[in-house]
Amino acid sequence: MLKKVIQSRVTKAAAVLLVAAAGAWLGIFLSGTVRAQIGPVETGMTVRPSWTGETIVDASPLGTLTFRSHDAPLTLRITLENIDQERARLLLEDPRLTDRLPGIIERDLMDGVGELAIRSLLCAGAGALLAVLMVFRRPLVALAGLIAASVALAGTGMFAVRTFQPSSLVEPRYSGLIAAAPSLVGSAEAIVTRFESYRAQLTKLVTNVSKLYEAVSTLPLYDADDRSIRVLHVSDIHINPIAWNVIRSLKDQFSVDLIIDTGDISDHGTQAENKFVEEIGTLGVPYVFVRGNHDSKATQRAVAKQKNAIVLDDKMRNVEGLDIYGLGDPRFTPDKTTAVNPDPASMEQFGRDHRAAVEDADLVAVHDDIVARGFSGTTPLVLSGHAHVRKTTMLPTGTRVIVQGSTGGAGLRALEHEEPTPVQASVLYFDKETKRLQAWDDITLGGLGEQSVYVQRHVEPDPARTISPEPTSAPSPSGTVNGPTTPANGMPLWHEGRSSPMLQRSPTEGDRES
Repeated sequence: MLKKVIQSRVTKAAAVLLVAAAGAWLGIFLSGTVRAQIGPVETGMTVRPSWTGETIVDASPLGTLTFRSHDAPLTLRITLENIDQERARLLLEDPRLTDRLPGIIERDLMDGVGELAIRSLLCAGAGALLAVLMVFRRPLVALAGLIAASVALAGTGMFAVRTFQPSSLVEPRYSGLIAAAPSLVGSAEAIVTRFESYRAQLTKLVTNVSKLYEAVSTLPLYDADDRSIRVLHVSDIHINPIAWNVIRSLKDQFSVDLIIDTGDISDHGTQAENKFVEEIGTLGVPYVFVRGNHDSKATQRAVAKQKNAIVLDDKMRNVEGLDIYGLGDPRFTPDKTTAVNPDPASMEQFGRDHRAAVEDADLVAVHDDIVARGFSGTTPLVLSGHAHVRKTTMLPTGTRVIVQGSTGGAGLRALEHEEPTPVQASVLYFDKETKRLQAWDDITLGGLGEQSVYVQRHVEPDPARTISPEPTSAPSPSGTVNGPTTPANGMPLWHEGRSSPMLQRSPTEGDRES
């Protein structure tokens, strides 16, 4: 009899603890976000139950840094939400404020974490109390559940403190646009091995983020709202697997509606390379593809088999509201017997021969920018690649030609030059009503062995311009942008918009393919 009573009480106690734990975790989930001003940075702090203990710094839209900082089943997320422009300006201009910044940051950070801990503890206790009271309907039992939850929470907090691992700062996990740019936060190893420099390193992080937001605030204004169609333009992947990581990250970061690939997804167009294109089916958005001179017809067929893929070869399709005409490259470079005259005049004439199919197209996609010139005066925009060098040209007819760099860093060709070929892609913003290009962001990641990220914002000065038919004797094009020039302050400036350096490194030009 006594054994049964003991078993019953143990079972009831276990049930109370289980319900209290569930209520406490629910309370933590509902505790909300603590707003904290850390220096000039406005942050949001949340703590959540998790299977593994970690700290996540969310620097959207740049990406996240994740630290395996402790073993307790709690995740601390710090979101960089805004910059106090006035405080940031003082930080960047007043050296006296810079001297005081480490103390300000540490005090603000501790205040924010302390407020978050108190709020989480209160919400967890309230959740445990209400859950036990609702299930067992006995105040004393509910009180016991509250005490048990409080002890468990306090123990979890102490466990997090005791298992804090400074060495985790040596190996943060990066995601998003800063995946190749750990230098944003300075030397993580120095924070561990020279802990006395922690204050300076923390200051560097906040200072760099402040400078970033300061630069972004001065970009040409364009608000890419819900009325925009967002297009990710990629080209010349050349079977480099890193391109899929970049494309997937940019697709998510910029919430793109479709992807346009202007060719050379493969290198030799062989059957063995067809396996590479299967990643297209995992992207979840339409993938418009035009064949490049390194893509065989077999490559084109392999792309066409993928989910979400739309292959355009002398065809026009409406994709996400845009009428897109695509034309595959007439050459196949690996096949030396291909009877196509590669001289510029013949390639431009190849485009001219297909002008009749482009009526009312919002944009044209081809591989070579010389072919693109053949569509001058028929469409507001032509996208191309091939050169492994990004540039944009406004033709006299009003047609803009945008040449994309290599989203695959030119593949193995990255090893042919003294400087690595950068990984490049662009996000284009179209108005849903007019279907005209309004602005575009050029994204450049450092090439092989580099750790840098750039974003350059460009605003179309005259989206509603008239597109005139090409005259019989067309003058030479004007308005070419071939790359950044670097003024004394080290920040590259582009012809049609100010660049916003996430980390300072000038893009490197590659060579045109033969």
